[in-house]
Amino acid sequence: MKLLYKPLGIVFGVLAGLLGRRLFQGLWGLIDEQDPPTATTKPSTWKKVLAAAALEGLTFKVARAAVDRAGASGFERVTGVWPGEQPAQPE
Repeated sequence: MKLLYKPLGIVFGVLAGLLGRRLFQGLWGLIDEQDPPTATTKPSTWKKVLAAAALEGLTFKVARAAVDRAGASGFERVTGVWPGEQPAQPE
């Protein structure tokens, strides 16, 4: 049954990436009116580049965790099987 979750996990990963990008752009818009700088954007300061990278990493990771958790919970509701790790069973 867990094998059925693999394709869903891929779809959830794509959705999480899209959600993370939207979330990052929205949050960055609150910080600065310009597009977020990349590491190779010459006129940007180190502070701005590192802040953008940190915010991007945070938003992507949080979006991924939220989408993965929601997907696993939904899968369990439908199938009765949790697709991820299980606690060790006492002997």
